[in-house]
Amino acid sequence: MFSGARIGTIRTPVRAPRANAIAERWIGTLRRECLDYLLITGPHHLAVVLREFVEHYNAHRPHRSLDQHPPAGRTPLASGATVRPLRRDRLGGLPHEYLQVA
Repeated sequence: MFSGARIGTIRTPVRAPRANAIAERWIGTLRRECLDYLLITGPHHLAVVLREFVEHYNAHRPHRSLDQHPPAGRTPLASGATVRPLRRDRLGGLPHEYLQVA
């Protein structure tokens, strides 16, 4: 079934039991924060939604284990009275991103 849909299988390394846990945590995050709120209408729509969420996850979303920094290395908003945040909606307003505007 998977080969007919051109989906590849990636095996978990034998001596790396945490690899499966990391993958399950990512899939759980994807489901809880994105896919549970959207009605996917087809494979192209799913690809667009996944691409957009991965961009949000890696470039903007804060991660606790990285001291509230995203994996791509951008810094979170600085606090101050002169900073005006600009809100940008992703995926139709499901996650919001805030950017600094001077």
